Amino acid sequence: MKDVYITRISKFMPNEPVSNDEMEEKLGIINGQVSKARRIVLRNNQIKNRHYAIDKNGNVTHNNAQLTTEAVLGLCDSDFTKNDIELLSCGTSSPDQILPSHAAMVHGFLKNGNIEINSPSGACCSGMNALKYGYLSVMTGQVKNAACAGSERTSSWMKSDVFSNEIDHLKELETSPILAFNKEFLRWMLSDGAGAVLLESEPNGDLPLKIEWMDGYSYAHEMETCMYAGADKEENGHLTPWSEFPSEVWGRKSLFAMKQDTRLLGENILVKGVDSLKQTYEKHGIGPEDVDYYLPHISSYYFKQGLYEEMKKQNIEMPWEKWFLNLEHIGNIGAASIYVMLEELVSSGRLKKGDRILCHVPESARFSYMYAYITVC
Repeated sequence: MKDVYITRISKFMPNEPVSNDEMEEKLGIINGQVSKARRIVLRNNQIKNRHYAIDKNGNVTHNNAQLTTEAVLGLCDSDFTKNDIELLSCGTSSPDQILPSHAAMVHGFLKNGNIEINSPSGACCSGMNALKYGYLSVMTGQVKNAACAGSERTSSWMKSDVFSNEIDHLKELETSPILAFNKEFLRWMLSDGAGAVLLESEPNGDLPLKIEWMDGYSYAHEMETCMYAGADKEENGHLTPWSEFPSEVWGRKSLFAMKQDTRLLGENILVKGVDSLKQTYEKHGIGPEDVDYYLPHISSYYFKQGLYEEMKKQNIEMPWEKWFLNLEHIGNIGAASIYVMLEELVSSGRLKKGDRILCHVPESARFSYMYAYITVC
């Protein structure tokens, strides 16, 4: 087995940052009424800026595959061109279409010859699964290098016209045309962007990062769905997929909007997250004292103190000085968040040889968690 190193890292954030006051202008007002939920959600998540692939006139500037392509091209220069990439592995929660796969579309934009592609599905963990596929492929000698990426383009999923059919239907029924909180919640949480890394079997570059191991844990065997899109959640927790509804119902129920069961989220995301963290510590014989930089992907600062308290409760407290977060000025970019967080840490100039980094990525869709333990060479 070969060692695997992150030798290059890049990010691509579309357009200028969007402030809290500009969000509704970009995404659109639903039913002509300013959202009351927006202020509540933003007060809790404490995000100040995010990026949307939408211009000042409301036009889409990039699709998801284009965002990812820009991030991958950011790994390339005259010494390592796009034609040198042997494997392309791309994860996202928000592909531009059901088929072809997201990675296939990125490859189509890259136009860099005949290569292997991999396109894991899922939510936030899909970016980590893309990384793990590349890691295992380089480690086993299947390829000499892999470009791995995480990306999201959720802004178009959250624009007001996605919900207009549902609101009009409620008016016809003489029902109060207010969007359910589980649908509106994510409008004020999610951002657009992409991040990418180059994996190689040799420690090239100025400050390569060695991936020591990666782990994943799923609690779907005991937890019902929490975040979903393309389906309707029944009272018993079962998901009825869009394909089982008549087409005229798709818009009426906003089936393709991302939705969050906030009750399930609050009750379980931290408990399961720390339980899985404890398992990965025990598996590898390490603890908080073996981490210099802790990079947790949290969707909201609302969960920051709770995560710390849950760690303390389970006797694996991580000291605050080891935490590295960028949510406030970047927003929640789902599958791309951990890539962009790592890129900012590398760019900060703080890292030195021997530093140890722990990446912790939760996914609320049905409660999955991924970890990567990285050392600076």
